[in-house]
Amino acid sequence: MDNNDSLRLMIVDDEPLARMRLRGLLADLALPVNVAGEAGSAAEALHLLSRAPVDAVLLDIHMPGSDGLALARRLRQCDPAPAVVFVTAHAEHALQAFEIDAVDYLTKPVRRARLEEALGRVLQRLGRGVRPVPVAAPPATEVPVLVVSDRGRVLRVPVPDVVYLKAEQKYVTLRTCEHSYVLDDALSDLEERLGAAVVRIHRNALVARAAVRALERRTGLGSEGGAEEGGETWAVRLAPHGEWLAVSRRQLPAVREALASEGL
Repeated sequence: MDNNDSLRLMIVDDEPLARMRLRGLLADLALPVNVAGEAGSAAEALHLLSRAPVDAVLLDIHMPGSDGLALARRLRQCDPAPAVVFVTAHAEHALQAFEIDAVDYLTKPVRRARLEEALGRVLQRLGRGVRPVPVAAPPATEVPVLVVSDRGRVLRVPVPDVVYLKAEQKYVTLRTCEHSYVLDDALSDLEERLGAAVVRIHRNALVARAAVRALERRTGLGSEGGAEEGGETWAVRLAPHGEWLAVSRRQLPAVREALASEGL
C-alpha cells in the first residue's frame, strides 16, 4: 500500500485529550494512515463526512447528544459506508457494536498493537490487504526511546531520561528530569519493554535504576506504600530533584536486591 493508498480516518470523540492521544498512536504505526478530520460530536462528524468521506471512523460511544452507537447506525446508510472501529472506556456495549457491523471494539486506554490490529482488519474489509512493512534493524548504538504525545506533537523520549513511571487512574505519568508526559500504555507493558532499566517499587510505580540514590524509611508519604504505625514507610530517593516515592512491603525485597546489584 503506497502513500496514495493511505487509510483516511476520522476521529470522533468529545474529549480533545482522547483525540490527541489517538493521533499520537496513529503517528507511530507502521501502516500509512491519514487523519482526515476530527469531530467532538455526532452532528459535527456527519457534517464533516458529508463534505469529505473517509475510509474509517474511530468512534467513541458516550458523547453529548447522539451517541456513537446511533452515529454508527447512520453511517451504515452512507454510500460507501465507512468502516467503524469503536474506541471507548465502556466495555458493556461490545455486543451492540458488533450487531451494527463494527470492525472492532477497542477499550481505553488503547494499546498501540490493538489499534494496528484493528486498522489491519479495516484494510482487509476494504480489500486492500496489508503488505509487511520492512523494518530496518536499529544500529547497535541507537538509544532506546518511548514514544509519547505532547500537545499534539509526537515525541521520542530517550529511555535514559526516564526517572519514573506512575499509574494514575486510566493513564501512566512518565517523569523525566525536566518534563512530565501522559502515556496510554499499561504499566506492565512498559515494565516488560524497559526490562532491567527499571525496577517496580509499588503496584503503581516503576523507577529507573539509574535514578535511585537511596532507600530509607520515611514519614508523610501516605498509606499506599504500606505505612506502619507512626506513618513510616520505605521509600526511594530519586535524582536529580531528590523526590521520594513510597515502596510497598511486597516490593521491598525485590527493590533491595535490585539496588544491591547496583552497589547501593
